[in-house]
Amino acid sequence: MSSSKPRFSPEEVTVVFLLGGPGSGKGTQSTNLVRDYGFVHLSAGDLLRGEQIREGSEYGQLIKTYITEGKIVPMEITVALLSNAMAEHLAKYPDTVKNGKKARFLIDGFPRKLDQAVFFEDTVCPSQFTLFLDCPEEVMEGRLLKRGETSGRDDDNAESIRKRFRTFVETSMPVVDEFAKQDKVISVSATGTVEEVYIRIQDGFEKRGVKPSA
Repeated sequence: MSSSKPRFSPEEVTVVFLLGGPGSGKGTQSTNLVRDYGFVHLSAGDLLRGEQIREGSEYGQLIKTYITEGKIVPMEITVALLSNAMAEHLAKYPDTVKNGKKARFLIDGFPRKLDQAVFFEDTVCPSQFTLFLDCPEEVMEGRLLKRGETSGRDDDNAESIRKRFRTFVETSMPVVDEFAKQDKVISVSATGTVEEVYIRIQDGFEKRGVKPSA
């Protein structure tokens, strides 16, 4: 473990991790949480996809190879992108912290592995809790194949989807299990309508004392 302090303090920022298998509804529910709770939504996947096409990026081709093969990008790259995105937001809206309100960051699709979770909390900021969208594999596959008809994403096909499922179960579920041991998980059934799932999420947030933003 590093002896240096994390870049951000939990006194200044609230970090909530959002985890769930591919197609569990993370993007959809993120939109609701941004609207009602004032979260800044940071998608690890979006940041990585943006970086791989950014002109002059030293990581672009490497990220592209990892994503296409359904493998996890080295955590130092992902954590640096997330940390810098948080810093850019705080620099853009410095009054958020000055006014006694904590900036809220919803980090979507991260951490994907236990060592990523430890590295992020040691170097960037400890999380408040993880929101886990629990969804059966067949439901997620149906959603992703439907999305693939219009998304244009080259990983929305049956073969890539199954690779992503395996990766999630093998590497990301241990993260959920570890945070659950620390009583830092809100687990929500992600089946049913978007509205039904969101009501469950709001109930979980209420129990943790997280109120909608005024």
